[in-house]
Amino acid sequence: MASRRTEGSSESSTLESEKESLNFKVSPQFKKEFKGFAVSEGISMTDLLKEGFALTKKKRQK
Repeated sequence: MASRRTEGSSESSTLESEKESLNFKVSPQFKKEFKGFAVSEGISMTDLLKEGFALTKKKRQK
């Protein structure tokens, strides 16, 4: 499967043992759509969340 990467960051080199869980509830439909989009783009759900957060943060800081 092809892998699409976002621009590198210090977090990409973080060891798995140094990561923390981020838990929140979403509707089953949102989860299905989010996961399906990540799969269709060939990226993890974590990477999709990080990319979306980076874009939102950039947009709101203008």
